[in-house]
Amino acid sequence: MKLGKISLAAAALLSANLYAIDNLDVSGSASLFYGSDAITYKDSANQKMFNNESSYADLGINVGATVDLTKGVTAGAAFQGVTTLGGLNNVWSGAHPTTGSQVDPVGFFSEAWIAATYGKTTAKVGRQELNTPLVFTSTWNITTNTFEAAVVTNEDIPNTTLMGAWIGTSNGYGDDVNQADNIGNVTSVNGKFNTFGEDNAYVVGVTNNSYAPLTAQAWYYDIRKVAKAYWLQADLDMDGVLAGAQYVNVNSDTDGDATDSAYGLMLGYSMKDVGTVKVAYSSVDDEGTFGVANYATRDQGAGAGSSLYTEMWWWFGTVSQAGADTIALSAETTVSDIDLFLGYYSCDIKPTGSVAGDNNSVDEIAFTASKSFGPVDSTVALVHDRFGYKGGTSTGDMEDYTTFQVYLTYNF
Repeated sequence: MKLGKISLAAAALLSANLYAIDNLDVSGSASLFYGSDAITYKDSANQKMFNNESSYADLGINVGATVDLTKGVTAGAAFQGVTTLGGLNNVWSGAHPTTGSQVDPVGFFSEAWIAATYGKTTAKVGRQELNTPLVFTSTWNITTNTFEAAVVTNEDIPNTTLMGAWIGTSNGYGDDVNQADNIGNVTSVNGKFNTFGEDNAYVVGVTNNSYAPLTAQAWYYDIRKVAKAYWLQADLDMDGVLAGAQYVNVNSDTDGDATDSAYGLMLGYSMKDVGTVKVAYSSVDDEGTFGVANYATRDQGAGAGSSLYTEMWWWFGTVSQAGADTIALSAETTVSDIDLFLGYYSCDIKPTGSVAGDNNSVDEIAFTASKSFGPVDSTVALVHDRFGYKGGTSTGDMEDYTTFQVYLTYNF
């Protein structure tokens, strides 16, 4: 028998179940994700949609539990599992291990934490999700990345939330995330947790909405031996008018690496019972080295989304690159209880720093339709990307890419 280690937070949760079952709250979801791509290549054979080579699928489960240990003290844990049921070898999650050409099922504890609240201060320690502009849990894939961290929040100042965090490890960052035949690395193989950055990281942030229509936030990051960064953002939502501004600066700790900076602007209008339209623009400094993607999945290419207003619906890792100028247009509405979304994104990438010469462009059109049937959430997506090459190299030299995807999630 192989014995596994269990974290202190998980042990506390299990022992709490023995005497506090009435306070136990269990919830979760079971998901089936399917996708298929058609690709036109510049110099090789094209790929057709709806065959074994062009399709990918995964069946996943996420079960979470929280329990009140005593007054002001709560513990929680979450388990993620994913399998192809012996089907396609092309999958969504990077967590799958492989045996030869066989993609194996996998399960891991993504959360195991204890939280204590005193007055308006809460401390949460253990495996958990994080949601900050430059370090966050990506939720688009069938498995998600989490962190082993200690987080403290305080709300003693009116209309203000202060947050400080120490991040020790993450299962979306490190050497074990490069799993072949998956569509986006946001979770490491076997859900393994690796040291965050080269050592660990510190994050402090403040969010304020003293003027109710306006939310302002400021964040500072010290990712030890990797980079220091700050993110400033203000968002207005007043009488249906939406407006926002972002600025980010990332200063690498490695000699020879250039500083990355970017800004984003957004303007939109939301009419009740009709819909919402938005236009956004972002620009990333063309002399940078790494860009301004999520540092939790920064090195993972397609998994590295960003918090920029212009982030594409599907082709992540583009608008946040050094030298990327992007415009985004989107509209969403609800018709017969079906939520409809249409987005257009146009990105030109012209870096002059350490990645100079990789001058490309990506244009994306994304359409989604979503509807809930009781506890079942469903989404159908159709996305088309067009790539332009103006020098430099490209992965596979794709010219056109079209993907059709189906998301089904049963919530319990």
